[in-house]
Amino acid sequence: MAKMQFKAESKRLLDMMINSIYSQKEIFLRELISNASDAIDKIYYKALTDDSLSFDQSSYYIKVSADKEKRTLTIADAGIGMTKEELENNLGTIAQSGSLAFKSENELKDGHDIIGQFGVGFYSAFMVADAITVTTKTIGASEAYRWHSDGADGYTIEPCEKEEVGTEIVLSIKQNTEEDSYDEFLEEYRLKAIIKKYSDFIRYPIKMDSTVSKKKDGSEDEFEETVEVQTINSMVPIWRKNKNELTDEDYENFYHEKHYGFDKPLKHIHISVDGAVRYNAILYIPEQIPYDYYSKEFEKGLELYSNGVLIMEKCSDLLPDYFSFVKGMVDSEDLSLNISREILQQDRQLKLIAKNIKNKIKSQLQTLLKDEREKYETFYNSFGRQLKYGVYSDFGANKEDLQNLLMFYSSKEKKLITLDEYAAAMPEGQPYIYYAAGESHERLEKLPQTEVVADKGYDILYFTDEVDEFAIRMLMSYKEKEFKSISSGDLGIESDDSDKSTENDEQDSKELFEEMKTILGGKVKDVRISKRLKSHPVCIATEGEVTTEMEKILKAMPNSQNIKAEKILEINSSHDVFASLKDAHANDKEKLALYTNLLFNQALLIEGLTIEDPVEFTNDICKIMV
Repeated sequence: MAKMQFKAESKRLLDMMINSIYSQKEIFLRELISNASDAIDKIYYKALTDDSLSFDQSSYYIKVSADKEKRTLTIADAGIGMTKEELENNLGTIAQSGSLAFKSENELKDGHDIIGQFGVGFYSAFMVADAITVTTKTIGASEAYRWHSDGADGYTIEPCEKEEVGTEIVLSIKQNTEEDSYDEFLEEYRLKAIIKKYSDFIRYPIKMDSTVSKKKDGSEDEFEETVEVQTINSMVPIWRKNKNELTDEDYENFYHEKHYGFDKPLKHIHISVDGAVRYNAILYIPEQIPYDYYSKEFEKGLELYSNGVLIMEKCSDLLPDYFSFVKGMVDSEDLSLNISREILQQDRQLKLIAKNIKNKIKSQLQTLLKDEREKYETFYNSFGRQLKYGVYSDFGANKEDLQNLLMFYSSKEKKLITLDEYAAAMPEGQPYIYYAAGESHERLEKLPQTEVVADKGYDILYFTDEVDEFAIRMLMSYKEKEFKSISSGDLGIESDDSDKSTENDEQDSKELFEEMKTILGGKVKDVRISKRLKSHPVCIATEGEVTTEMEKILKAMPNSQNIKAEKILEINSSHDVFASLKDAHANDKEKLALYTNLLFNQALLIEGLTIEDPVEFTNDICKIMV
């Protein structure tokens, strides 16, 4: 029996197929099962035009069997089988796809779409096998054929005996090496796990001989192990079922079966699209944040299926970063796959699906905010920071999509509110949307800078996430109202009679403030009378783009380049401290320096900033006490 050479001509090509195309060895089983499913589908299509054939789907299945002693793994199907010529053409030519040719020649109906596109999937078996034997018999044939290959050297084809129509593939599993263990592909539990992972939704049963423990007859506490045939795959995917047939419990069960999370999802989104691109998707908005969500180990992405076969566990291209918390899957028949069926080519279909998914998620969140506020706040407490990162990232390109989903704590309402709710409640004449940034609501409520804004009856949004101010700077305004920090130099609040006396005090104290500025030696840009303080003696205001809270955040980052806010030390001219400063300026320059440093450090502490010299600060306090 003469050995024939592969038509795609070299050992190097087959080595590339085995070693370069597939990233994981376990993929071989997905490929062989997909081929088996295609073979059964071909009988279905043949039965549509051949009255002598009938197709009863319940009679067809795929069988996977492992023999540890012989080190063989067998994949058998009751599909259409192959003739000698088809063996030569489909298995004798690397990258020749019989399924692709079949798809081109036949109109696909009733959801029985052929999975295969490329002819290299079969050869992935050589990643784990030294030799492959294929025994096959096609419909209406009296003779069967056996195809055998030990690899790139070539293959043989010979007649053989086979009673039933179909194909049986026997892999001779490689021996273990120092780098790789091939025994796992003979283990029952491992094979089941691979089938569940990649081929759980193949439409035909995938059966295996499974070891089960059962009570012995007549015994209550003795068990024995027996072998029984079990169906491993689920077959009918939930996403292909009618939405009306499914309950919330069905979606929750699927969420947990797929290990998307241990929590109960807040919402699910079931999408079925049959248009320019056909696809089904089930998406989940989780309730709880994954433990590694804000770490570099976290991977975003949706499971991606092609005709029920898992192609990618995490397809990141389907989700924008700001919706990376969404879990779920997408199944499409229209995807352009690369040769390994592992990595998706960047194509128009993928972009259309991703765009539609983004819009569906946004719409679902808006509905949740409107109709189920408590649930939305639960979601926002977990993932609101990610939405704010989305506003900040990409130079604000996504701010229009996200701004109406943002919420911040209100000083007046004492709860989270949206920007739209803030704007709707603004008194007439309020020039800005005011905010305060800091570590907690409790600390922000006590800030001296809040006094004048609160006295005007204006609400203040509390920013307690490190990304908040950066996101708002990117947003810039909302409904034509700019955002304004309560610590900024100009609050836009109209002057009253008391401000005239402030201006007089400013003129009278010009020399005092110049000397205080000199004492502080460049730590502040200016010292001046405050128009915002009522009861507190001192505070820090800022000018420019960087606020004190931003300074703290930037300082904590690697390579922060020591970026600092331009600080203004503001003094309350109505406070007794101001009189003490004027007296010291007139009579005791040393005491003026002491007071100036104390007030500056006090203002830093109120802002949550660090004091340069804590020892000197405590010594200054002691000097006043004695």
